[in-house]
Amino acid sequence: MQTLRLDRIGVVSSALFAVIAQLVGAYELQAHLSAGRSVMRALNAWAGVTLFVLGLSAALLGRMPLAAGDIYIWSIACGSALALGRIGMATAMTGLRRRGVFDQRSAVIGTGQQAAELVRYITQHKLLTLSLTGFYCDDESEPLDFQTMPQGGALPYRGNITALLTAIRLGAIDRVIIALPQGQENRARAIVARLSDTPVEIRLAPASGGFSWTQNAVTVLGEWPVLTLLDWPLSRGQRLLKATEDRLLSMLALILLAPLMLIVAIAIKLDSPGPVLFRQKRQGYNCRDFEILKFRTMQVSGDADAVVQARRNDPRVTAVGAILRRTSLDELPQLLNVLLGHMSMVGPRPHAVSTRAAGRLFGEISQSYPARHNVKPGMTGWAQVCGWRGETHSEEQLLRRLEHDLYYVRNWSIWFDLRILAQTVVTVLRQQNAY
Repeated sequence: MQTLRLDRIGVVSSALFAVIAQLVGAYELQAHLSAGRSVMRALNAWAGVTLFVLGLSAALLGRMPLAAGDIYIWSIACGSALALGRIGMATAMTGLRRRGVFDQRSAVIGTGQQAAELVRYITQHKLLTLSLTGFYCDDESEPLDFQTMPQGGALPYRGNITALLTAIRLGAIDRVIIALPQGQENRARAIVARLSDTPVEIRLAPASGGFSWTQNAVTVLGEWPVLTLLDWPLSRGQRLLKATEDRLLSMLALILLAPLMLIVAIAIKLDSPGPVLFRQKRQGYNCRDFEILKFRTMQVSGDADAVVQARRNDPRVTAVGAILRRTSLDELPQLLNVLLGHMSMVGPRPHAVSTRAAGRLFGEISQSYPARHNVKPGMTGWAQVCGWRGETHSEEQLLRRLEHDLYYVRNWSIWFDLRILAQTVVTVLRQQNAY
């Protein structure tokens, strides 16, 4: 009997892990300084490797159930070793950081609230790899006393720019951060000119006066810096990882569930006249419409365009349809939507454009509603496993669903997806709010 030789794919798995780990930021210094962050990012990457191996087993052997036990044991053993190694590394790195091994000795030059806010942020941020040696002022007419600033920290005033130059020449400073009020470009240029012949890194903190995006990321287009005001909910690497997860899981599920889906199709044809599949336009990624697939659970309606949510004890539901809806088996054809790229295994559930709550269109109830379409809709979602499934007849219910959908978008990870999929099974078995 042919079996999966895990030793033969060890090299491929290691290489794939390195690529995925790089995409999810598992090698970043900031990740190594936090045990929780380091372990979660590494396990996210390892989950992607495990999904790849499961897909390879099914595709090449056609006997995935026989190899699955070995794969699970291998994955859990390697994942546990990886987590322990990451914890040990994070502990060692944290100790080195506390000893200042990674710190860049930094000085702040500037006055006013801008400099105060910068120092306050740096002193309160535990994972920054820099140590403040003091602050300097290019204009001593109004030196700022950080000792009197609330939560400002005990950062000493070291003197003017000449004192800063002296400290740099003595090798006491590696980085200078310029923090000036808005509209002080000439002063900033003068400071840079004075420091340009010294071997230090010079950074400029953007002025915060009247501008609320100073903590947003700055990227470079060629040589032109631009401020990121709104970014993708998932990075390019995360989107690639999630797409891989969706294709592998949907393919495996279709292979395993094909006999059950065939039985359901036959039962629907024998139970009532009409097609096996129900098709309806739903809003998907980027508010684009797509055709969702379900097993038909209701009598065929003369008005196919009418969208009326199912209600408890709905007379339109057929006998077989009632069983399918109660067990959520009617959702299985959406695996094809996932395989085709219209949907994801996990994400906000797709709604029809004309669906209403309390007589109002969903999009009219909250301005944040379209944000749920910034990721692909899912077969199941965080809102559903938290109890917000079934009919939405009030604005409060919609807002609670939206709250959970947006939380999922902001906190996505492979492990979050796997957790939701596992909780979905439990929710379906409990038959909560399905009718």
